[in-house]
This record gives sequence, C-alpha cells and structure tokens, in this order.
Amino acid sequence: MLADLLKESKHTIVYTGAGMSTESGLPDFRSAKTGMWEMEDPAKVASVDALNQQFEQFFQFYKQRVLAAKEAGPHEGHRILSKWEEQGLISGIITQNVDGFHTMAGSENVMELHGTLREVHCESCGKVYGNERYEQDEFYCECGGKLRPSVVLFGEMLPEEAFLQSVFESEKADLFIVLGSSLTVSPANQFPMLAKENGAKLVIINMEPTSMDYLADLVINERKIGEVLREADRELS
Repeated sequence: MLADLLKESKHTIVYTGAGMSTESGLPDFRSAKTGMWEMEDPAKVASVDALNQQFEQFFQFYKQRVLAAKEAGPHEGHRILSKWEEQGLISGIITQNVDGFHTMAGSENVMELHGTLREVHCESCGKVYGNERYEQDEFYCECGGKLRPSVVLFGEMLPEEAFLQSVFESEKADLFIVLGSSLTVSPANQFPMLAKENGAKLVIINMEPTSMDYLADLVINERKIGEVLREADRELS
C-alpha cells in the first residue's frame, strides 16, 4: 500500500524522528532506559545556560554526541529516501534529527528543524567549522569565542527558515510519511496535522503506536523503518 500511495502522490513529504537515527545505532536520548539523558539532565547540560556557565561539561557532552554520530552513519532507509528524491517520488524531508545522516546519504531538500551536529560555529563571530574541531578538543574559535554545535539548544527557538519551509511543504503535500517519531514534541508534531488538514494522505511508521494514529490512512508498528522502505522500494522497481 505504501508503494501505491507513493506512485499516486505528486508531492510527498517525509518527516523523520529519533527512530530513524536509532536504526543507525545512535542512542535515543529521550528513552528512559537507554537514553543519553539518563545520567544527565538535558535542560542543564544541553542548554544555553550550560554553554555560558558550564562550558567544559557542555563541550564534553557534545563531543560524545559528535563521536557517536561519526561511528554510526546513514542506514539503508536513509539511502532509499535519497534515491526516491532523485527519482521524484518524494519532494523533501523534514527532520527532528541533528545527525545529518539524510544529507550524508545524498538527500538535498532536507529541513533540519533542530540544526545539525555536522558543523560547529563561533558564538561570538559566527565563523563555521566542521565538527572535527570537537573531535580534536578544539572548542574555541580563532577569535577566542566559544565554538558551539549548530543545533538548537534548550532555551532557543527553532530556526525560522527551516520551520517556515516545513510549514510550506506540509501544506503542499498530498502524501505525508512519518518515520520513527512518537509525534509528542511540539511544534514539530503539528506538520502531519497541517498536511492532513490540507487533504494529504498520512502514513505513520513507528515502532510503537502514536497519539495521531487515528488520523492516519496507513499505520505500521513494530517493524524497522529500513525493512519497510526496502519492501516498498522493491514494489516500486
């Protein structure tokens, strides 16, 4: 059915959450049992206040996140989405994830709502560097300013350009596919609702049920995203 919906659609938007990244081997920092936040309070360690007042702890925390992303990398599902974009089957990807795996896999129209770990930038002058600076324990800019990951910290707003583009794409979609999101985080969870209100078909593929399953035209639970996309890709070939 997913393959049929993709064939029929003229403007398909994909929305990815933490479940897309955990299949690459990245820990889900919101999980109670295996989460990166289990030993740390995210509101403290990944916040603007931590950057300004506890910066050594902040740097080390994000260094570990950068290293974890480097060790993982895109999985088959990311590569299939890139292939589908190239074939004109999907028009763009909205993501909550900061690992940059969609871009690494070759996708081009990616709206990163929470920024990306692939870059760091100077808090003072704005100069952008690759995240290898964190790997090398280089946490300061040439100007002396602190280098921070180019992600949205607790206490910051979502990037306006990515947010507005996500709204535009959601309103335009006639098929909206959710991959690996519990749809509990606001305002990002508004996009599937926006698409549905504008007449789109809604597909939700997530390991566990979500509060928006009742709105969906197709729900797939308890299956890996990569496997589902692989099956759909075979049917499309």
